[in-house]
Amino acid sequence: MSDVTLRDATADDAAACAAIYAHCVEHSTVTFEEVAPSAEVMAGRIAVAQEQHAWLVAERDGVVVGYAYGGPFKARAAYRFSCEVSVYLDPSARGAGLGRELYAVLLGRMESLGLRMACGGVTLPNDASVALHRALGFEPVGTYRRIGWKLGAWRDVAWFQKSLGGDGPPPSG
Repeated sequence: MSDVTLRDATADDAAACAAIYAHCVEHSTVTFEEVAPSAEVMAGRIAVAQEQHAWLVAERDGVVVGYAYGGPFKARAAYRFSCEVSVYLDPSARGAGLGRELYAVLLGRMESLGLRMACGGVTLPNDASVALHRALGFEPVGTYRRIGWKLGAWRDVAWFQKSLGGDGPPPSG
């Protein structure tokens, strides 16, 4: 993907990320949000993710065509070495390996931050996302059945996890 640049997101990327996400919110079940967030809300999400995790964007010819981010898996202290990761692409950027590239860089970043487990949820059916997670070494760990109602039907969410940094003790600090 020599024509794509991956970099840390800034507040200036919020409108582009919001537009990519809005398409997913309004036309798919890959997210359970039902109202697309504004660029201002997205800027806040970017800032929060970058406090202890990361938010990356993929840019082609100066245009953001995808993003991936990590955040806390859960709020309880015992989960502090685990993260939840997500990737979203503009429809024009799907199917060319960009999601895999974004996720690979993000997972490396999560590991460098001392995180030891990455988790991702996939609304079913979504063969492309399941294949992406498996290709990057995520293992299926379970499915929440009929957990969300979106676009007129109950939806299942499959959960995947990937070990980061081995099974030794967590980093000190």
